[in-house]
Amino acid sequence: MSFSHSTGTRGAKQPGRMFRWMNRLLMGRARRTDRTTMGMNLLVLTTVGRKSGQARQTPLAWFPGSDGDWLVVASAGGAPANPAWYLNLAAHPDQVTVEQAGRKVSATARELHGAERAEAWEKITAEVDQFRKYEEATDRKIPVIRLTPRS
Repeated sequence: MSFSHSTGTRGAKQPGRMFRWMNRLLMGRARRTDRTTMGMNLLVLTTVGRKSGQARQTPLAWFPGSDGDWLVVASAGGAPANPAWYLNLAAHPDQVTVEQAGRKVSATARELHGAERAEAWEKITAEVDQFRKYEEATDRKIPVIRLTPRS
C-alpha cells in the first residue's frame, strides 16, 4: 500500500508563522546533537516539493523502528489536513534525506497500514501521549511513516 490518508473535516488550527520560526531553531538543534528536545528525539527530514521540485526541510520527532529505521508521525498538531511534508513524501517517497546529530542519510519512506500501523501507533503514543491528543482533535487517521536508510 502507498500513501493514502485523506484530509479530515475537523481538527486543531494548522500550525502558523510562529511554528515555522520555532522549526528553524529545532532544525539547528537536531543537526547538532542527538539529545532529546521537549522529551522527544529530533531529526531533520528533507523532502522534494511535490509542486516546486525544491528541497523542503522539516524537523520531526522520531521513534526507533526496526533495523535502524525511523518512525515519524504526520500529525500537523491534530489539524484536519495532512502536513505538506507528508504530501511531498507521497509524491517522492524515494527522494528523502534524514539528518541527525551531524549525520545525513538517504532514505525511503513508506506509510504504515493495518496491524503494522496499529503496533507502531501504540508504541509512539505510549512514549509521547501528545500524539494521542492530536488524534482525538481530528477525524482524520494520522499517518505513521517508516523511513528506511538506503545503502
